Amino acid sequence: MRCPFCGNEDTQVKDSRPTEDAAAIRRRRFCTGCGARFTTFERVQLRDLTVVKRNGKREPFDRDKLVRSLQISLRKRPVEPERVERMVSGIIRQLESTGESDIPASMVGELIMERLKLLDEVAYVRFASVYRNFREAKDFEKFLGGLNDPLEKMDD
Repeated sequence: MRCPFCGNEDTQVKDSRPTEDAAAIRRRRFCTGCGARFTTFERVQLRDLTVVKRNGKREPFDRDKLVRSLQISLRKRPVEPERVERMVSGIIRQLESTGESDIPASMVGELIMERLKLLDEVAYVRFASVYRNFREAKDFEKFLGGLNDPLEKMDD
């Protein structure tokens, strides 16, 4: 593993342990070149996923991009990082379990919406406002009215 500080390829693992949800291995590393310490995570990857955007553009699935979008929605919300990590791992497992390598972006968005609704409704509304491209207050009103009725869906 290359040191993120000096680029040295000779690093040593000092400690390994599973993460709280046992979905990854957390490794503490030491660089023999500069003496820096850093952490890496090792996760199982069943297949390489490709996200297919609405316009047909394809890009590799990026776990960090998913985490960043959730962090924006969850900013200043009382949600533990471990719960977010479990949610991300669950979404990825569900995507990998479809058996498909090409995943429509809409499927990713809908999975995030489902999980956020259960995790934190404020974050759910924040994410939805961007994902569904709310343009004015009535879009929020319509969406929020659907929160009370779980069977009602917002029109696309």
